[in-house]
Amino acid sequence: MSGKTTFLATAAAIGLAFASPLAASAQDMPGEGVSVKMARATWDTGWFTAEIYTQLLEKLGYDVSDPVTLDAPAFYQAVGQGDVTMWVNGWFPLHNTYEDAFSQGAEKLGYVAKGGALQGYLVDKASAEKYDIKTLDDFKKPEIQKAFDRNGDGKADMVACPPGWGCEEVISHQLDAYKLRDNINPIKAAYSASMADAIAAYGQGNPILFYTWTPNWTVNELKPGKDVVWIETPEKIALPENQMNLADAATVKGVDGCVEDPCRLGWPANDIQPVVNSDFLKNNPAAKTLIEEVSVPLADIFSQNAQMNKGADKAEDIKKQATQWISDHQDEVDGWLKNARDAAKG
Repeated sequence: MSGKTTFLATAAAIGLAFASPLAASAQDMPGEGVSVKMARATWDTGWFTAEIYTQLLEKLGYDVSDPVTLDAPAFYQAVGQGDVTMWVNGWFPLHNTYEDAFSQGAEKLGYVAKGGALQGYLVDKASAEKYDIKTLDDFKKPEIQKAFDRNGDGKADMVACPPGWGCEEVISHQLDAYKLRDNINPIKAAYSASMADAIAAYGQGNPILFYTWTPNWTVNELKPGKDVVWIETPEKIALPENQMNLADAATVKGVDGCVEDPCRLGWPANDIQPVVNSDFLKNNPAAKTLIEEVSVPLADIFSQNAQMNKGADKAEDIKKQATQWISDHQDEVDGWLKNARDAAKG
């Protein structure tokens, strides 16, 4: 080998030695230099999962903003227009009504939790047994209305959903469909505060009626089958027109603490899904693969929501809870990140 050839080979080897760490870094951090505008829902039970996805994206190098908290209508319009990048708080089919707002510029991708996200109405168990409450129709009985009337308007008070939430539309539809407007007063104030008030009333021995969903801290605080029971909607399922094709799924078998089995909840079981801007996904195969693969067990969300309800609900608490969850699932997380990095290589 000539001196010139030896020099070139040596220089090439030195160049590779210096280039390899940079190349490895680029492969490990395919999102470096890319900003993600994260959104989260106004219901705080979804903030934990938003933080998990945030930290996982950051491990790929993405610069993820502090989350902006939005109602569903505002989010779906914003993500379709590209004003925000994503959230992981989509509830489908509950949020089907928003698909026209986002489908031209964003899409559902992956599952935080597939199925098992239940919704419906609950009554404290003692009152259900005392008054033989089985369905919402029972609230047409004067003695039951009176027992559940806490504000003196003659109607049974029910913790419902704030305006702008998908559940608010369904509750309103069902109160009209079942002709319950003169019998039930839906409380539409801030949900957590309204539930805290209801739980305090329960602690004082008063009857309570409320809507909830799972996962949610409410069913940790008030155990179905022990403290409260799921009641049924009247026999004919009443859902908004765009959800009526899911009427069969509104009756669910094996619901713990329901007055009947199968349980006519009146709401189809939901998938919790990320909704992400399509242009972002097209340009970021690593993020797309990651979002497709991540999932969080409902039991883990229940557990974290219970911690929040006990006071560990500040931003730093939620960050620590998400970090701990990632550490507890490290093998699975490493697999997701590897697949995401492989996708970025093409």
